[in-house]
Amino acid sequence: MVATIRYEDIVKVPKALLHDHLDGGLRAATIVDLAAEVGHELPTTDPEALGRWFADAADSGSLERYLETFAHTVAVMQTAPALRRVARECALDLAADGVVYAEVRFAPEQHLERDLSLDEVVEAVLAGFAEGTAQAVEAGLTIRVGTLLTAMRHAARSQEIAELAVRHRDAGVVGFDIAGAEAGFPPTRHLDAFEYLQRENFHFTIHAGEAFGLPSIWQAIQWCGADRLGHGVRIVDDIAPDGSLGRLAAYVRDKRIPLELCPSSNVQTGAVDSIADHPIGLLRDLRFRVTVNTDNRLMSGTSMSREMSLLVETFGYGWKELQWFTINAMKSAFIPFDERLRIIDEVIKPAYAKLLA
Repeated sequence: MVATIRYEDIVKVPKALLHDHLDGGLRAATIVDLAAEVGHELPTTDPEALGRWFADAADSGSLERYLETFAHTVAVMQTAPALRRVARECALDLAADGVVYAEVRFAPEQHLERDLSLDEVVEAVLAGFAEGTAQAVEAGLTIRVGTLLTAMRHAARSQEIAELAVRHRDAGVVGFDIAGAEAGFPPTRHLDAFEYLQRENFHFTIHAGEAFGLPSIWQAIQWCGADRLGHGVRIVDDIAPDGSLGRLAAYVRDKRIPLELCPSSNVQTGAVDSIADHPIGLLRDLRFRVTVNTDNRLMSGTSMSREMSLLVETFGYGWKELQWFTINAMKSAFIPFDERLRIIDEVIKPAYAKLLA
């Protein structure tokens, strides 16, 4: 079974992506171009070498060190044309990789250094996604991009960003998130924002259970009411060696709370030692709502096809398992139910049915 699944075939099948950071997926050549425009100094101006630098710098085993690499990408994303270009290229790159649905997140508060307003930042990114989607269609590809607005958990603008997300909900923003270092910055610091979003019937996910353990997951779900868990890999700490579940793990599984797992990124930040050690295999076997994601394509030198290929190589998965991951993600998306169902029934299932036959 494994030998029949080639990387180029994985690229062609439809995929759904829920956890991808806009400022973590730039093309290295684009960073070089934009840095020259604004006078930002880079470690190197050779695109190929710069791509390697990002991957090497992120491969530290520390979430905090990993996050430092974003200083260079965020620095070149401070004008409307730059944001529009990055978003357009993001949509095109994902579509070329066979991603038919993607939720891409970014933190508007990090893009204000050149006097853009929060609304102008969001409008530029949404315009870029629209342009990229249209160009993908012209090239014979299909992609639907939903945008998540992220608030930084060490800052104090989450209420403002939550209101910003709701303000643009009919223009393409489908959800909210908080991100950044977990230790010392619990999600309960942003409880007002989450309560506001619930009153507005708006979706949100929370980075939890990546670098920090079960308390982070518990707070995200039970205090803040998260619809999904960004990463959530540390839920494995509540699973005994014999596979029996603790109360929190059982609750997460029973409620079908989606886990936005990012295998390569989790290795880089030290959450797990290797792909082979990643609990995605165990969590799948236990039938958690597992999804596969890229996190930061530039820093991890990855794509959805590469992540799936790694799982095929490591766990011996076939098309049946890849379809299961894909449908899980599509079921868990923040777009309306009828749109999710249409993509599952008209795009994903027919493509996999041919392969499974």
